[in-house]
Amino acid sequence: MKIATFNINGIKARAEALPAWLDEAQPDVVLLQEIKSVDENFPRELFEDRGYNVETHGQKSFNGVAILSKHPLEDVTRGLPGDEDDEQARWIEATVMGERDALRVCGLYLPNGNPAPGPKFDYKLAWMQRLEARAKALLADEMPFLMAGDYNIIPQAEDAAKPEGWREDALFRPESRAAWRRLMNLGLTEAFRARTQGPGHYSFWDYQAGAWNRNNGIRIDHFLLSPTCADMLRDCQIDRDVRGRDKPSDHVPVWVDLDF
Repeated sequence: MKIATFNINGIKARAEALPAWLDEAQPDVVLLQEIKSVDENFPRELFEDRGYNVETHGQKSFNGVAILSKHPLEDVTRGLPGDEDDEQARWIEATVMGERDALRVCGLYLPNGNPAPGPKFDYKLAWMQRLEARAKALLADEMPFLMAGDYNIIPQAEDAAKPEGWREDALFRPESRAAWRRLMNLGLTEAFRARTQGPGHYSFWDYQAGAWNRNNGIRIDHFLLSPTCADMLRDCQIDRDVRGRDKPSDHVPVWVDLDF
């Protein structure tokens, strides 16, 4: 099963580019971030016509996450537990029903957190505490699961072309990376690094200052796999060439291939 994550930076802006990539890549499940659309305005027919079941958790003009799946989806939930007052649409999860088993997939758009320090950074760290709590709960359920999306975290210096330029940024500050390590220390596997080592691998290039042409990128879109899900991992790749196409998002798809 091929499962992808893709921050599309606006479904309206990517109404042609996203379907074109789907037709080419043929993922079974896609976790989308930054759809920037309320649920009722999401163009479901673009994806239903391609055989996908569609579940969204939208928000006007900002944020928003969605799941596209060629397999049945059950027990869909929206919103990360732990803060009933949080109105930002950043989390959606569902159970994907395969032929032999079930897999819990969680799509996330983790807060950026800038400027840091400040209230937005505090929100990011609090959100990551809730994420850790949700991961612990999912581990206790013992169902295979993955948590994937735009984490807005640069895990290591090698995940940035110019790490020195990010040292005071919320994506790379020590507090953010410490929260990331706490997640990893629960026993989760970071899929891309389980398959590929070394620098030069990025999933985001800013629109400004010729970042794409100069390959001044960062790797912030990740798959974290539970131990039983990690046992299914066959591959994980970044579709970097998508960034050079017409009307691209500033992110590119990342995908895993699971023996599921």
